Parts: sequence; structure tokens; C-alpha cells
Amino acid sequence: MTDELKRLRHVLDESAPCADARAKGAAIRAAMAAFEEQREKSSAIRQEKPSPARPRKQGTKGAGFVKGWIAMTTQSLNWKHLAMGGASLAAIAIAAISLPQLMQGLPGLLGASGQHAGQSANIPPTKERPRVMAGAQDAMPAAPAPRMRTMAKRKMLAPSSVPMGIIAPPELPPAPGYSGQGRDRFTHFDDNPVRQVARNPVSTFSLDVDTASYAFVRSALMNGHLPPRDAVRAEEIVNYFSYDYPAPEDRATPFRASVTVAPSPWKQGAKVLHIGIKGYEVKNAERPPANLVFLIDTSGSMSAPDKLPLLIRSFRLMLSNLRDDDTVSIVTYAGRAGTALPPTPVKQRAKILAALESLAPGGSTAGGEGIRQAYALAARAMKKGGINRVILATDGDFNVGIRNPEQLKDFVARKRKSGITLTVLGFGHGNYNDRLMQALAQNGNGNAHYIDTLNEARKALVEEMGGTLFTIASDVKVQVEFNPATVSQYRLIGYETRKLNREDFNNDKVDAGDIGAGHAVTAIYEFVPRGQKGWLDASRYAPAGTEKAGHGDEYAFVKIRYKLPGETASRLITRPVTRADETASLARAPRDVRFSLAAASYAQLLRGGKYTGAMTWDDVLKLARGARGDDPFGYRAEFLNLVRLAKTAAAMEPQPQ
Repeated sequence: MTDELKRLRHVLDESAPCADARAKGAAIRAAMAAFEEQREKSSAIRQEKPSPARPRKQGTKGAGFVKGWIAMTTQSLNWKHLAMGGASLAAIAIAAISLPQLMQGLPGLLGASGQHAGQSANIPPTKERPRVMAGAQDAMPAAPAPRMRTMAKRKMLAPSSVPMGIIAPPELPPAPGYSGQGRDRFTHFDDNPVRQVARNPVSTFSLDVDTASYAFVRSALMNGHLPPRDAVRAEEIVNYFSYDYPAPEDRATPFRASVTVAPSPWKQGAKVLHIGIKGYEVKNAERPPANLVFLIDTSGSMSAPDKLPLLIRSFRLMLSNLRDDDTVSIVTYAGRAGTALPPTPVKQRAKILAALESLAPGGSTAGGEGIRQAYALAARAMKKGGINRVILATDGDFNVGIRNPEQLKDFVARKRKSGITLTVLGFGHGNYNDRLMQALAQNGNGNAHYIDTLNEARKALVEEMGGTLFTIASDVKVQVEFNPATVSQYRLIGYETRKLNREDFNNDKVDAGDIGAGHAVTAIYEFVPRGQKGWLDASRYAPAGTEKAGHGDEYAFVKIRYKLPGETASRLITRPVTRADETASLARAPRDVRFSLAAASYAQLLRGGKYTGAMTWDDVLKLARGARGDDPFGYRAEFLNLVRLAKTAAAMEPQPQ
């Protein structure tokens, strides 16, 4: 039997990756079969010639142990792991083969109960850093837990596949990256339809400053595949970038609207109406003091590297930019919710950092109860005249307690009336619930970000922290009325999930989006001037005379409603769009207008390019490169790379037959 054992060890000892994983597996199985055959022959010989009786040594399972362990190990590894990890498998198998001999030769290694000898000698275990377990009701650290409890939920081998007497180890964790394609949840929506001005001249929507869609799309492309169509929201991709639109002259008017009309890059003879809104800047030293509650998901689903570990590093960055007179609290939730840190002045940074570093994942997800406790803590530490905000950081997987989106939306909507707003930070792939997070942010008078890298955390929580925390205008609504004398058809690009009824514009009880300090917000329409061929054929029975409406020099009339912080009555800004706002060619349009059109083109192509005509990915690159301009943080350069990745990923997609 010695030769067969040596042959088996030789096969397992090949540490270099095998070019053909199946050939490698076949070699291992053949060696195992030869080993087993020889073992059975040896056993038969021993039965024919019995040897003198000897005392049986405990803990020895012989070749049955070897066979069971190797079978279990090979079942728990797929062929990819087998090909790439030959050395690891060899080490496991040889250790299993040698374990009976080691147990016989080192009787002091294990006690009768299976404990390590050191444990039976009362040697203390290795000291771990304190951790606050999910659901702790105070800031006291919990007792150290085995490392395995902090890992993601892992599938175990079925009992029938594990030999009796052997404990199956967990499967290897998946490689970092996107591992749950298709299980993330997004609100389904269709692209805005084309409207005839004669029948539907008015378009109304709520402004949106969220950027979560851009970061999620980037994460998908960086992992080599196109994002789900419903993950692509054009307005969030356009608004991801900062634009140098004209700023307001004073704070009496919190923002200023600028308008540009230019030839459309998508349809011959059509034009684009570009509306850019810029809020006034507020320096960090000038903003009111902040009362912030970090509401952190510490459930088992947050154990991946791009979830809780990234979340903790992100909050560390934000903490470095807060002022000493700001206050931070931490509420965690898993199977239950609890306070990990009571309201603490930011000048006690070491205490806050220690609470952050002690967090560990585990358990189910009682997000609804966590939100309740976070708002209660924010109310307890309320700063009158200051910033009072809950910052929810999660993958959105609420599966315990209140998890009905409508109930959660109603709860945060009621709480916003008390002056406490909500910001949502999304993390991770696989069970990312964008649908719920968008609903919470919109109803909590806050914004939503998706954090896929530490650089994105720096952008959202450091560079743009003023806009994230300090609201300069709330319930901002836009209404555009097109002139039937000059425009026949139009469509709005993006804002599908932010549409409002026409009558909602003047109703101050209807909630809408908020604008933070320094935010730049963009809205883009594509329209067809009267006399040009549109997307729709002319109606045979359209009312006559509609083209004779007044204001023949105007394309449209823009109205913006908003409320100042703390006010309940809205204010109105109006702006006609005339031929004086028009540029003769797209090349002469302002640089920021051209770059935002490139971003809008990218978003539409990712959604299938229903209205982009003959535009290609190369056309998007050309338009963006010519409008890149000043790019101190490299966001626009990164965008060019994402367009290239999208082009490659789109070429690899299966084509319809």
C-alpha cells in the first residue's frame, strides 16, 4: 500500500495550477481509487491471516477517515478552486492522512474531551479587541466571539454528503466583488414618453440631487458587466458631477437657474433645453452645529469587505471633517437594535472611533426598529436651529420587524416634520435594496448615495458634506410649459421616479426634493421645433389653431417652487426660454452643458438607447473629451474610462436573435 499512498501524495503535492482542472481532478480520483483498492486488498489479507489481538487506540479512524475527509474536501471545492489551490488541498489531505499517527504519537495533544492540551491546562485564550455586538443596549463591549461568527452566512455541506464522525468545515467565501447579480432590487420604470405639446404642454417633476445610481453603475462596470436597466437613473448620473453654473448673488435667493438651448446630439432637427440650478456655497465653519445619528446595519449580510468594513472607514473620513461642537451618536441593528454610542461631542473623537471600530456583523436585520431608535436618539439630542439628521448606512436588507416600505416611508415622513432629516448610504452587492433606500431618502427629506469605494465616501462625506448635511431649499419643484406656437413635441430625460401631477406644483403640502449647499442640479429636455419631423406623426384630429398661441419668440416657460428651511409657504422663480438662449451649434454650447449631455447620452445608452438615434459609445467619448475641462479630482477622467468599459461590456452582451 506504500506505493499507492506515495502516488496519492504526489498528485496532491502538485502546487502549480493545472491547465486543465478536470484533468487534475481525474488524476486525484484515479490515485484515490488505487489507494482504496490496495487498502481493501490489504484488509482482505489481514482477515485471512488474523494478527495477534492488540488494544485499539482511541481517535484512530484509519483510511476511512482519510477517504471521508478527502471526499468531503473535494465536494466543498469547485473545479476552479481545485485548479488554483492544489497546494492547499495537498496540505489538507496530507494532514488528514497523518492525523491518526500524530494522535497516537502525541497523546498529550488532545484530552479525552477533544480540548487542546493548553485549554485543559487552563491556559487563557488569546485576547481579542472588545466588540459591540449587534443589538447591544449600551456602549459596553461584548465578550469576544469566535471569528467565524463575523463571517457572512455560509452554506454547509448536506449531512448526507459528510462521512459520519467528521465535522464539515464551511465552504470557502466567495471572491470579493459582485456575487449576487440579479438579486439586487430596484424600482422598475419606463423611459419618459414623448409628449405632444398640443395635448400635454406642461411637464412637472421634483428635483433630485441623489447620486446613488452613478456609483452603482460604476461598480457593476468595474466588475465586468452591464448594470440592471432599472439601476440606471439618468438624472443621478448627470447630477453626479459638479458644474460651474452661475451662482446666486446673495442668500436671499438660495439658488439661481440658467438656461441653454442647443442642437440635440441624438435627433436631427431637434433641440435640447438645458436647465442648470446652482445653490449657494456654505463653508464648513459657517454652517450650524450638527446633531448626527449614525444608524449602522450590523446584520450578517454586512460582513462582506465592501459593506461593514468599508462603512467604518467611510465614517472615519466623515468624522475627520466634523467640528468639535457637532454631536455624534451610533445606533446599530441586527436581530435587534441598540445604542452603541450615546450622544457624544465630536471633540471626543477617540471615543467615537473606538465605538466604530468595535462593530461586528451578525444576525438578522431589524432595520425598522433601528430607525425608530435612531430618531428617538436624534430627538433627545436635538439642536434647535442646527442640523438634525439620521444617516442610515446599510445594504437595505430589512427582514425583521417593520419592513413594509409604505410603513417605513410613512414613519420617516412624519418625523421630517419634527426637523429631523434622513440621509441614506448604500453598500454592497447581492441583496442591495435600492428600492427601499430611495423611498426612505425621498420621504425623509434627505439624499441617497451609494458607497462602493473609499474615494466615493470621501466625495460624498468630505468634499460635498455641506450639501449632504445643510439644506438651503426644500420641496423644490420644476414645471416647464412648452409653447405650442414654436414646439410640437418634447420628452424629459430622467426623473421618471420623480414625476408630479400638474396640480401638485402649487400645492405646498406635496413633498418634493431638497437642495443642499453648493449643489448643482441639471434637468434636460429634448424637443422638436414646429415644422421639424418629430417622433410622433401629426394627429389627424388635433384641435385646430393651437399653433397660433402667443409669445412666438419663446420656446418654453420655466417655473421653480421652493421653500426656505423652516418655512411652510413656497416661493416662486420664473424664467422664459427664448431664442436669445439658443446657441447655433452644439460645439458653441457652454462646456458644462456639453459634458452633462455626454453623461445623459451614457445613461440612455445603458438603458437601451431608445431615443439616442445613431449615437454610439465612441460619440459619447468624443463629446465628453471635448468638454472635460478642469478636473481636479479626476471624476470626469474616470467617466471616460467607464464609457469605454460600457462599450466593451455591451459588445459582450448576447444579441437578440
